[in-house]
Amino acid sequence: MSLPDNEKILRIKHSLEKRVVTLPDGTFLPSIGQGTWYMGENPESRNKEIKALQLGIELGMKLIDTAEMYGNGDSERLVGEAIKGRRDKVFLVSKVYPHHSGLDLIESACENSLKRLGTDHLDLYLLHWRGRVPLAETIEGMERLRKDGKIVRWGVSNFDTDDMLELWDTANGKNCVTNQVLYHLGSRGIDYDLLPWHHEHNMPIMAYSPLAQGGSLRRQLLSDPTIIEIAERYNVQPLQIALAWTIRSNNVIAIPKAVKEEHVLANAQAATIQLTIEDLNRLDEVFPKPTRKIPLDII
Repeated sequence: MSLPDNEKILRIKHSLEKRVVTLPDGTFLPSIGQGTWYMGENPESRNKEIKALQLGIELGMKLIDTAEMYGNGDSERLVGEAIKGRRDKVFLVSKVYPHHSGLDLIESACENSLKRLGTDHLDLYLLHWRGRVPLAETIEGMERLRKDGKIVRWGVSNFDTDDMLELWDTANGKNCVTNQVLYHLGSRGIDYDLLPWHHEHNMPIMAYSPLAQGGSLRRQLLSDPTIIEIAERYNVQPLQIALAWTIRSNNVIAIPKAVKEEHVLANAQAATIQLTIEDLNRLDEVFPKPTRKIPLDII
């Protein structure tokens, strides 16, 4: 796949501008952003990874997701370098460790992330997963950070339906703007109850590993005859069909990781694919929606 010229970049940006997800506060975000898990850990790949992120920003995938956990801060440092001089074009997301989410540590954890990222604020700060710190304490910490201007908004990650119900019933819990969870064609557990709950409460899901991280599920997304047939009809790659499926509604933001520029381009171009009802029904036959509650998949 050749790298884009200016005309192609504008065409892809236009597609991403039309495929948006709305946060509860009215903020519009492109339905495809950029993940950074495992990025920044190999010095030999650093320049390539920075260029990939910068291309994604240029294409309109302005949401970049990272975490203090990724490479013990190395991912945040990489992102900070990639967005230098581009901060106003980026919607920046990071995540706090559960054991840093209490009132005694959350402020310093956030400040350390800000230093590594080279910015004075996060657009979104997420609790990476539930730990032993009470939700009420984490929410209070998030609200303090918001009041101090260090974060604009906050959310959670790896929360199942029961967790969201508890969050919703906790003071200021309704200020949560998103929940980042594993979601792709081969992992559809949230379709049973979590995704409908989010839709009912006008809170989008952020889908990490939307192309599966690897192993047999990844191979299935690449080799399934139905996906291949649909991809050939659209003249795209199988994984682009899988990504287009993930963003088929206006309630999911996918954050695939790409360390090569051609993969960044492929991810962005998935926003140009509008799957038909027939396409979706055929994919449902191969990758069926769950008919019972399934515990949340976490990797």
